[in-house]
Amino acid sequence: MGKIPLNFLKIFLGEELLALRIIGGKEEGSSESGDIGEIKNPYTQEVVTKYVKCTPEDAKRALESAKKGFEKSRKSPLSQRINWLNDVADRLEKQKEQFARYITMEVGKPISQSRVEVTRCIENLRICAGEGYNLVGETIPTDATPTGVKTHSFYKRVPAGVVVAITPFNFPLNLVAHKVGPALLAGNSVVLKPTPEAPYTAYAFMKLFLESPYAIPEAISVVYGDAEVGSELVRSPIPRIISFTGSVPVGRIITQNAGIKRVLLELGGNAATFVESTADLDWSAQRCAIGAFANSGQVCISLQRIYVDEKIYEEFAQKLGEEAKKLKVGDPFDEETFMGPLINEDSAIRAKNWIDSAVNEGARIIAGGNREGNVLEPTILADVTDDMKVVCEEVFAPVVSLVKVSGYGEAVEKMNNSPYGLQYSIFTNRIDLMNRAIDDFEAGGVVINDIPTRRFDIQPYGGVKLSGIGREGAKFALEEMTEIKAVLIIR
Repeated sequence: MGKIPLNFLKIFLGEELLALRIIGGKEEGSSESGDIGEIKNPYTQEVVTKYVKCTPEDAKRALESAKKGFEKSRKSPLSQRINWLNDVADRLEKQKEQFARYITMEVGKPISQSRVEVTRCIENLRICAGEGYNLVGETIPTDATPTGVKTHSFYKRVPAGVVVAITPFNFPLNLVAHKVGPALLAGNSVVLKPTPEAPYTAYAFMKLFLESPYAIPEAISVVYGDAEVGSELVRSPIPRIISFTGSVPVGRIITQNAGIKRVLLELGGNAATFVESTADLDWSAQRCAIGAFANSGQVCISLQRIYVDEKIYEEFAQKLGEEAKKLKVGDPFDEETFMGPLINEDSAIRAKNWIDSAVNEGARIIAGGNREGNVLEPTILADVTDDMKVVCEEVFAPVVSLVKVSGYGEAVEKMNNSPYGLQYSIFTNRIDLMNRAIDDFEAGGVVINDIPTRRFDIQPYGGVKLSGIGREGAKFALEEMTEIKAVLIIR
């Protein structure tokens, strides 16, 4: 399948792709009024969508509206909110291909992977709706102590208030669901600021919530923008919760400016694996190529560091290089493309500079290393040392480094010697090392015999150290987005 002209795709989708502001469930702005921004496809540089630009004043209005909307959402029956999420999942199911194309148009994700993201989003919403039945409290035996005799106590979970959700470009649909789904199910109101790179994907998704017969429209606002809009949302005393996925520098700014409110941060990482001498090398190489290069390495848990036992180092390096060369790179609308462009040329240039720097310092290129525009070839570097940027900092690009180690002990030491700790993994056939890794790896998630890039939306997800605070995944996000209300009854 050759390249499909994006103007044809817009005709196919049957609409002008303009993302409007949403304030308290009401859409604002049009192509005739208001300042309009444009989004270009990262691969072709064609304008594919437009959006109504927002100001700090719009953010203030959205927050004030959300504050009023919370008074309605918190009193809504839980059954309505469960039905709401299930209904949105049903609506998204009917428009799977359309939403996959929105994602590919705006961020350049290969269409096959965009479809997977839509499927995961549907699953995520249904998982979240199901967790509504488990939104329970607990009886507390206050009469267990002499001072508590003739008392009865329990606690219940109640909505926290206004939730500000700030989402990134790499999963512009499913990461919105990870925040908005639990927030609305809990009875909160939401102000969403989606990634500036994919405003229409988020807008079209939130429209599904507004179109549902179970909707609480006053609970939903959507604004677009960069630092100024984000700063207004974070600094305001109105939100009770800030849920952010993005970079460590921005996460630091949020924690410094948020004030007294709950801050949930998923800040990326520097995912690593250890390929031990007893591992299945063919499986390990196949999976490591997927983990390093899916979505052009633009995943918080993209495999960036591979520590390999010295006994199998060269054999594994050869197998991994062969796997990387099998991957088709190019047009994201080609059904056979595995890896498309990076989100912008600055990201590609930065990654290429890091590759060149590593080579100048003694690293060896096993595969890739070349750049054309926003597209960087899947790149494997061998003989990498611990002080090179490609190892000690997050690349967020299709670059993976091989580091030779003497065995498990050295691998664990080097893996944990990082300010990040999101997900790690190990490939081995030794049960003792599997068990040890679960305890030894300093990370929020551990994967056995697969890539650290593997996770499911039903799991708790989040990291330690600079990788963040709090957990996502419906059950765990619901805990983060509710408050405990204790009740004491004197008998």
